[in-house]
Amino acid sequence: MTVITNHPGPPVSRGATLFAVCTASFLMPFMLSGVGVALPSIGRELGASAIQLGLVETAYMLSVSIFLLTMGRLGDIHGRRRVFHFGIAVFTITGGLLAQAWSIQAVIGFRFLQGIGGAMIASTGMAIVVSVFPPEQRGRALGITVACVYAGLSCGPFIGGALITALGWRSLFYLSIPLGVASFILVSWKLRGEWADAKGEPFDWKGSLVYAMAIILLVFGAANLGHGRGSWGFLVAGLAGLVIFAVVEAGTDHPVLNVSLLQHNRVFALSSLAALLNYAATFGVTFFFSLYLQFVKGMTPQQTGSLLILQPVAQAVFSPLCGRLADRYPAAWVATAGMALCALGLGISVSISPSTPFAVLVTIFLLLGTGFALFSSPNMSVIVGSVAPRYLGVASGLVASMRTLGMMTSMTIITVLLSVFMKGHSVTGETRADFLLTMQVGLACFCLLCIVGILCSIGRLRPVTQTGKI
Repeated sequence: MTVITNHPGPPVSRGATLFAVCTASFLMPFMLSGVGVALPSIGRELGASAIQLGLVETAYMLSVSIFLLTMGRLGDIHGRRRVFHFGIAVFTITGGLLAQAWSIQAVIGFRFLQGIGGAMIASTGMAIVVSVFPPEQRGRALGITVACVYAGLSCGPFIGGALITALGWRSLFYLSIPLGVASFILVSWKLRGEWADAKGEPFDWKGSLVYAMAIILLVFGAANLGHGRGSWGFLVAGLAGLVIFAVVEAGTDHPVLNVSLLQHNRVFALSSLAALLNYAATFGVTFFFSLYLQFVKGMTPQQTGSLLILQPVAQAVFSPLCGRLADRYPAAWVATAGMALCALGLGISVSISPSTPFAVLVTIFLLLGTGFALFSSPNMSVIVGSVAPRYLGVASGLVASMRTLGMMTSMTIITVLLSVFMKGHSVTGETRADFLLTMQVGLACFCLLCIVGILCSIGRLRPVTQTGKI
C-alpha cells in the first residue's frame, strides 16, 4: 500500500486515508436521505406538525451552512485530521441521542448539533484527500470520494425505508452508531498524519459571527417564502449580511475567508461560482419529477423512487471514471463538458408533457447523472489546485457552502414559481396543467443557470497570467 511521508510525523497510508474519508462521506448523505423517509413515522409517534417536521431538515441544513467555513478555517489552523476526527465523534454521538429522542423539539435540537459534526467532516474530508494525494492521482481519489457521497444518497431511502418498516424510525439513527464508531476507530488507527498549514494564526471570530447571522437570515427567508412578504425582507437582509461579511473580511489580517481568493484568483472564483450555479440548476429537478411521475404519470411512490434513483446511481458509477479523466486531461475542460451535459438534459426536460415517453425520462436522468459526475470531482480538483495549501480547508468549506447555497437557490426558485403559477393550490387533477407549466418554466430557469455556469467554466480556461497561487 502506498504511503506518503512528506510531512512531519509517521507515514500516512493513502489507501487508508481514502477509505476513512469515504466511509464518513457515505455516512453523512446516507443519514440525510434516510431521515427524509423517516419523517412521516417521526411525526406520527411524536405528534409533530408539518412545520416541525420541516424544521428537522432545516435545522440540519442551517447548522451545516453556518459552520462550514468556520470548521474549514479551524482545520487549517488546528489540524484537518483533528477537526475531521472530532466531527465523526459529534455526528455519531448525536445519532445515538436522536435514537433516544423523547420529543420533536429534541429531534430538532439534536439535528442542529449533528449538523455541526457534518460541517466538520464536509469541510475537512476533501482537503485531507487533497493533502495526501499528489496532483496526478488527485482526480481519481476525489472521484471515488464523490462516488461514496452519491452511494450514500442512493442507499439512504432504500435501506432506511426497509429499516423503518421493520424496526421503526429510531433504528435508522441506531445504525449511525456502528458506522460512526468504525470510522472513528479507522481514523484513530490509520490516519496518523496532521495537516495545519495555517498553524499559529488567530481565528476570525467576528467574521465568523457575521457570516453565521447572514446565513441564518437567508435560510429563514428561503424556508418561509410562501408565508408572507416578510420572508423577502429576511432574504434581502441575508444578502446584505454577506456583503458586510465580505467588507469585514477584506479588512481582517487573518480572515475566516480570504476574499482575495475571490478577487484576484480568477480560477478559484469562477470555479466556485460554477459550483453554485450547477447545484442551483440540478437540485430542484428531483422535486419536480417526483410530483410529475406520481400526479401526472400516475406512478406509485415505489415506482417513482426506482426511476429517480437512476440519476444518483449514474453519478456514483461514473464519478471515479470522471476523476481519472481529470487526471489525464485538463480538469476544467472535463468539468465544462459535464455542465454542458446537464444543460442538455435540462433543455430536453423543458418540453415535458403528460405523453413524454419513459425512454426520454430515462435519458434525462442519465444525462443529468453523468453530467454531474463529470462536473463535480473535476471542478473540485480545479478549485483545490488553484489555492495555496494553507487555504485548502477554507476552499473545501467554501465549495460545500456553494453546494448548500445552490440548493437553497434552487428551492427558492421553485417556491416563487409555485406561488406565481399555482397560487398556493396543491397538485391535483384539476391543477395538473398549472403544475406542468410551473415545471416547464422552472426547468427552463435551471437550464439558463447551467448555461451561465458553462460560461463561467469557460472563463477560467484562459491562460492564467499570475505566477503563483493565492
